[in-house]
Amino acid sequence: MSTDTLRPLAAPPHITTKITRPDAEALARLGRFGSASIHEAQGRRGDVSSVIKPIDNAMRFAGSAFTVVCAPRDNLMLQVAIHYAQPGDVLLVSAGEMGQAGTFGDVLGNAAKAKGIAAVVTDSGVRDTQSLRALGLPVFSGSVAITGTVKNSLGRVNQPLVFGDQLIHPGDAVVGDADGIVVVRRDEVDTVAELSRRREEHEDELIELYKAGRTTIDLCGLHDVLREKGLTTDIDDVDPDHGLGAKP
Repeated sequence: MSTDTLRPLAAPPHITTKITRPDAEALARLGRFGSASIHEAQGRRGDVSSVIKPIDNAMRFAGSAFTVVCAPRDNLMLQVAIHYAQPGDVLLVSAGEMGQAGTFGDVLGNAAKAKGIAAVVTDSGVRDTQSLRALGLPVFSGSVAITGTVKNSLGRVNQPLVFGDQLIHPGDAVVGDADGIVVVRRDEVDTVAELSRRREEHEDELIELYKAGRTTIDLCGLHDVLREKGLTTDIDDVDPDHGLGAKP
């Protein structure tokens, strides 16, 4: 092929406004379950780095991923993203994991709340946390820091993003609570919601069995595991079952 016929690949625009979001009812069903249950139910996938924590453990959210890339200590594109986001979106703000930066605070929090944004999640820092708690907007961050930021650099909005060690696509489902944040692929939301329901029902059954006197060794099937690993106790001379009880 002649080199003079080659054309450079077109770069994506800074802002992508048209994304496909999960079905609202399916997202609501998914949001009833805890982040840990969802993570386990979908095969231990989707767990965002535990470095990112809620500024208040009572905060929880479920929404559609709206991805944002900011330069470190620069919140220009976060402000732009608030303008373009739709109600129910979760702003996932990658800002270079710059902890010593107050990327988001109460003024932008009020703008996001007024827009109907479901949550703001950043790998950078946030400030004005008392006001944000009072506002009631779920905010999860890599740190709390008062250091000011600038508004200088363009970045991408609604492009696939590695955030908190997870590859996230715009429109994926995101659920967060006191335990952490989990991502579910948009086309798997229905399935994972059902799997999460089954898991939590099974866990409720286990709790009732424990209350009725069953043991962790019994219900978790640990008899053979412990024996194969050579478990010993100080009562082995009088109890060949190591105090585990007879295998059911």
